[in-house]
Amino acid sequence: MNQPKKVYLVGTGSGDPDLLTVKALRLIQNADVIIYDRLVSEAILKLIPAGVSLIYVGKISGNHSLPQDEINPLLVKLAESQRTIVRLKGGDPFIFGRGSEEALFLAQHGIKFEIVPGITAASACTTYAGIPLTHRGLAQSVQIITGHTQANQPLELDWNTLADKNKTLVVYMGLANIDFICRKIMVAGLDSDTPAAAIQDGTTARQQRVMSTLSCLATDTKNAMLQPPVIFVIGKVVSLAESLDWFVTEDLSSRCFSRTGKISHG
Repeated sequence: MNQPKKVYLVGTGSGDPDLLTVKALRLIQNADVIIYDRLVSEAILKLIPAGVSLIYVGKISGNHSLPQDEINPLLVKLAESQRTIVRLKGGDPFIFGRGSEEALFLAQHGIKFEIVPGITAASACTTYAGIPLTHRGLAQSVQIITGHTQANQPLELDWNTLADKNKTLVVYMGLANIDFICRKIMVAGLDSDTPAAAIQDGTTARQQRVMSTLSCLATDTKNAMLQPPVIFVIGKVVSLAESLDWFVTEDLSSRCFSRTGKISHG
C-alpha cells in the first residue's frame, strides 16, 4: 500500500551541523530526494548518504538557479513519486525562508507536509558572535527585518519603530542596503554611536565579525569586504560582544574587525 504523499520542509540553521535538530538529521539520512538551498552548508550536505538524489535550487540576489514559481510545482511533482522528499532550507523555513509559500502551494495541491524548524540566523549567528539578543537593562525586545525587497522594490519600513534604543534590531539580507537603512534609522532618532555589528558566515569556521557603530557600520562592512550571507545587529547588546566572545575556530581567516583596529578569531 502506498504511503500518503508528503514533503518535509526542513530548516538546517546557519551552517553548523551540530545545531541540526534530531528530527532534521533523521530526515536527511532517510530521504530519497533532497532539494536544497544555497545557504545549506557543505558540512550539512556531507551528512547526506550516498545514492540520494540531490536537486539544487539556490538563489542569490539577481541570480536564481530556479525561480520560486518553478520550485513550488517541482515539490508537487516530486511528492507524487511516493518517495521521501526533503526540502532543505537554510535557517528556519518560516523566517524569511519562503517555507510558508511552499507549504501553501503544497496544501493547495493536496500534498501533505511537515515543517521542521531550524535555528534562525538571528539566534544562532548572534550567539556565536557573543551578542545576546536581550539583556536586562540593555534590550527588552527584538525585531527582525529584511533589508531586501521582492523585485528590488523600494525598502519601506516603519523607521520610527526601528529607532528604539531599548530594542535589538536584526537585519537579514541587508548587505546592499545597509547604508540606507542606517541613515534612515539615524534620521528617525537612534543615536549614531549605537553599537552595531555585521556577521558573515555565522556559526561556521569562516565566521567573521565587524564590530562598529550605527554611523560607521556600512563603511566598516565594506572595508572588511564581507560577502553574503551577512546579518546585521544594531543595539546596545552589541557592546557585550567582546566580553562574551566564546567562539574560536581553527580557520585563521575567521576574524573580528572593530573600530579599535583589534582583530581576533571567531
